[in-house]
Amino acid sequence: MSRALALLKHPFWVGPLLIFLVWWVAAAGQWISPRLLPDPVSTIATLWGSMVDGSILRDFGGTLGRTLAAFAVAAALGVPVGIVLGSEVRIYRSLEFAIDFFRSTPATAMFPLFLLIFGIGEESKIGVAAFSAWLVIVFNVAYGVMNARPTRILAARVMGATRWRIFMDVMFFESLPQTFVGLRLGVSYALVVIIVAEMFIGASNGMGRRIIDAQQIFDLRQMYASIIATGCLGYGLNLFFLFIERTFLKWAGK
Repeated sequence: MSRALALLKHPFWVGPLLIFLVWWVAAAGQWISPRLLPDPVSTIATLWGSMVDGSILRDFGGTLGRTLAAFAVAAALGVPVGIVLGSEVRIYRSLEFAIDFFRSTPATAMFPLFLLIFGIGEESKIGVAAFSAWLVIVFNVAYGVMNARPTRILAARVMGATRWRIFMDVMFFESLPQTFVGLRLGVSYALVVIIVAEMFIGASNGMGRRIIDAQQIFDLRQMYASIIATGCLGYGLNLFFLFIERTFLKWAGK
């Protein structure tokens, strides 16, 4: 009974159910040709079959591994650079154009450059995804540091805190909520770029390759099933970072 009440209180299932119903009605009513839009039941059955026989797991693992590798590089380089830029506003202002320029440039436009530098191996895919994620992490971390509450910084100075203590005990913790925003956006950017890279640069495995292969042989059930699995991957990564944020940053906004 308590579980039923919890589900009614937090109806997370409404969104997926609504998507399923709209999809089912569109397929049953043939709003779109059945050759282009298979029904959701058979698509989900295809996804389940791919999971049972393990054919989708290798591709899922390949994409997840590349995404996490790109994100790790982006976070390791982006967080300290963002902290330095945010703590020195003059440096940030002098580099603001370059940061915003590359952040506004579609990552896919950088594919040829990274292919020339790293070749067609794993390095080029991970590199361009890491670069895309790095930019958004740097921007958010710097923004968080620059927007630390002035009253708390002033109070620390009045109490005689050194610049280093102010940075570590006030500015760093004040910037963490915005830093986590940047990390969540960064892992999403990395996943998007990795999927596109797997499609058009090529890969031995991966969800992007699986989707494009299914499209080329007109196996639309497999294509839609792979798209659903990719969406679940992105949603799962987002939930993971939200969980960490809510667990360790309960004080945010207070």
